[in-house]
Amino acid sequence: MNERLFAIVSGRVQMVMFRDFVQRKASGLRLVGEVRNLKDGTVEVIVEGERAKLEKLLGKLHEGPLLARVEHVSVSWLPATGEFSNFRIAYE
Repeated sequence: MNERLFAIVSGRVQMVMFRDFVQRKASGLRLVGEVRNLKDGTVEVIVEGERAKLEKLLGKLHEGPLLARVEHVSVSWLPATGEFSNFRIAYE
């Protein structure tokens, strides 16, 4: 059964290839959803799939790419909606 992971990642997470990092990790795990920069300097991740794969991605969110400095990851677990067919970077 699929679930939804909603996360807000804070720290030095913009301008350090964080969204690309998340997209590569999520796609590699065959997860679907999206990642976007927010105006307050955080990154929002909405991703759906199997719980075990979501937990693997969550571990990667805490690490981030080489130039990032993750300070906090706020997490909510929700039922999957099935609205996504792939994983993408959302641009506002």
